[in-house]
Parts: sequence; structure tokens; C-alpha cells
Amino acid sequence: MAATLATRMALTAVGTYQTHLSPHKGFSCPYRLLHGGESCSEYVKQVLMNQDLMTAIKLAPQRFRDCKAAAQMLQQTLRSNAQGGCIVIPCCIPI
Repeated sequence: MAATLATRMALTAVGTYQTHLSPHKGFSCPYRLLHGGESCSEYVKQVLMNQDLMTAIKLAPQRFRDCKAAAQMLQQTLRSNAQGGCIVIPCCIPI
């Protein structure tokens, strides 16, 4: 399947984000941290490469909502651990 100009431009934009912005933003993709696998940008890149721009536009919002939910879950876990909710003893002891 030949990529359209718009799909190639979107792939370039994602690649630029991954190369020049993402490494410097100070945090990792919450979805990837919680569930493993691909980051959101890599997910969108794969959809663009294997399907098309319209499919990526349709699927990306749900992935970003899932990522937001993962971020909230990770924040809850951090707050719970900070309040003594940790079950693994060594991670609760300040070093």
C-alpha cells in the first residue's frame, strides 16, 4: 500500500516528535509504563505504517484516553505507596 503525502507527513511528524521532543520531555508514556508494549507515539506510527491516516485519526483518541487513564492509575499508585500502602517492604524504606 502506497502511503499518501498526508500519511508520509504524519509519519515524519511522529518521527520528529520521537527523536527530538519525547526524549527531553521528562516523562515516559504512561500507557507503556503501565501496560508494556508500545508508547502512544509508536502505536500511532504503526497504525500509519500498516493502515492509513484516517484509521490513525480514528484510533488515536481512544489510545490517548487510555493513556490518560493509565497516568491517573500510576498517580494513584504513587500516592498510595507514599501513604504506606506498599506491600513490598524494601520499596517503602527511605534509603
